[in-house]
Amino acid sequence: MSAANTLTITPLARTLTLATYTSFVPIGIATVLLGPMLPILSVRWSMNYAQAGALFTAQYIASTCAVAVSGWLASRWGYRFAIKAGLILMSSGLGLLMVGPKWMGILCIAASGAGLGLAVPAANLLVADANPGRRSATLNLLNFFWSVGAVACPFLIAAAARNHAIPLFLGAVSGVSLVIAAGIALMPVDVAEPSASGKSEPEILPLVRTKSLSFTVLAALFFLYVGMENGFGGWIASYSKSLGKLTPTVAVMTPSVFYAAMTFGRWLAPLLLRAAGEIKLVQGGLLLSCAGMAGLVFSSGLPGVLASACSAGLGLSYVYPITISLLSKEFASARIGSVMFVLSNIGGGLLPWIVGVSSTRFGTLKAGLLIPLLACSLMFLLYLGPWTRAMVEQPSE
Repeated sequence: MSAANTLTITPLARTLTLATYTSFVPIGIATVLLGPMLPILSVRWSMNYAQAGALFTAQYIASTCAVAVSGWLASRWGYRFAIKAGLILMSSGLGLLMVGPKWMGILCIAASGAGLGLAVPAANLLVADANPGRRSATLNLLNFFWSVGAVACPFLIAAAARNHAIPLFLGAVSGVSLVIAAGIALMPVDVAEPSASGKSEPEILPLVRTKSLSFTVLAALFFLYVGMENGFGGWIASYSKSLGKLTPTVAVMTPSVFYAAMTFGRWLAPLLLRAAGEIKLVQGGLLLSCAGMAGLVFSSGLPGVLASACSAGLGLSYVYPITISLLSKEFASARIGSVMFVLSNIGGGLLPWIVGVSSTRFGTLKAGLLIPLLACSLMFLLYLGPWTRAMVEQPSE
């Protein structure tokens, strides 16, 4: 969605930006929560790997539908409405997750996913429009707050599980989300939010025909990346538990290493970009990630799991931001961007499910974890193709 107007930079706009930053901590927790919760939910609901993997699909199908609706809601009632609605929906899903039977839990997971689909795009657009002269800096800071929640989530779940307080933890995250939503709702309404798109956009089909190779490659990259990240990060805790050598508490905490490495890599990326171009940096990162994912398959203890998770997270850290940057260079179209983000959500729900199905079929998670490794390898091959060589020759914007 393109905004005709931008939010005026006033103290209220800055306050609204800070509130959005704050909202991304529980949003980060909710985004990655299913991975460390998977061993707990699998026992509670007596699920095999395939059934557990379907929970990711439920979350991301709902999220994909909500992403498609988020832009319309924001254009009609403003960014804050979409963010508030998303936080309330996410809060309801988290707060009721452990209350009822399996079918109710799946509905709660879908509700949480839908809440994320509403809130995340609107929050990014709000922060960008509220800070027109500092878009990159503020969006990076917004994603830093997401990373804080993502890194903390497995530790918090492990602590809650050790004290038999998972419902209390989920209730706390739900309550914080509601408080933030209420705070945003109670702010004075004197910030001019965009009410409709005032910028005409080119038709998608002629644009796709003109740059069909770029569109196809980018579509594949967006589909593969989120599915790969979820397929690896979402199953680390279950894989660690399946080794039988780690305590349940330690197994649940292992995804934090993956997300912490991603956070560190994103902080390091601006420095690395000075020494290497975008394409070379992504190629090196994907190779490092492939090594980490292959290492996890052959890991049999905690040192191997931690080293593999760290390598994979560090390698993936700058792949997605740079891919988005390349998208903006090739297609200055919000509609194309929407298509790509929908594809990324579809991949995010499909590949983790395939990990579960493959693990059940072959009787081991090692077989399933070859799926994200294959996706990472395919991304590396795509980044070696002629499309990326053409991108290297383009001047930086």
